[in-house]
Amino acid sequence: MGYVTAVPDPRSEAAAPARSGRRSLALALMCGALGAAVALLSTRQRWSEGTATVAGGSFPLTAKGSDVTGVPAALAIVGLAALVAVFAVRRAGRHLVSAVLALSGVGTIVAALLGASDSSALDEQAAKATGDTASTVTAFSHTAWPYVATAGGVLILLAGLLALRYGRLWPAMSGRYERAGAPRPRRAAPAVDPDRPEDLWKALDRGEDPTGTGPA
Repeated sequence: MGYVTAVPDPRSEAAAPARSGRRSLALALMCGALGAAVALLSTRQRWSEGTATVAGGSFPLTAKGSDVTGVPAALAIVGLAALVAVFAVRRAGRHLVSAVLALSGVGTIVAALLGASDSSALDEQAAKATGDTASTVTAFSHTAWPYVATAGGVLILLAGLLALRYGRLWPAMSGRYERAGAPRPRRAAPAVDPDRPEDLWKALDRGEDPTGTGPA
């Protein structure tokens, strides 16, 4: 009894990388855009709170994420720009931009985690409220928003890793944009019919020799 060997379909093998590219592209775009939006939104929320003690008692103080650190918001914008720039470059340039995207996510994560325990913004408020530059905030605590910003950084990092792994399969900006500034080729002059006087006059107006023997 003979054995029949299954021959793989070349079309299905060629389509597999294309499917992977489309799926990874959609996932990277979703993660990058969502991560940047989450990180930016988080920095506008209340990150930490505490109390300042004065002669008349104590009163509460709060600080937003942007007061604590501006790094997550800045890196979220850098990551979003890198995500868009991935499609404008190719080969080594795409790997470089993808690395910038991933590093933006890492930086956002680190800055958000450090900001969760940073009381410097509240200390400055306490010093202004008490009039004592050495005064510090008491009963310091933080909210969940620094960790939400951390989650945004994780999404940006994931988008960068996807770009590094599958970016070579993604489409690039159309070539017509790259050739936008290139000069257009000059059209060839129409053939001159010596039996038609109007063609002879048009050739002379263009500075051509209608007889073909030399410049007009």
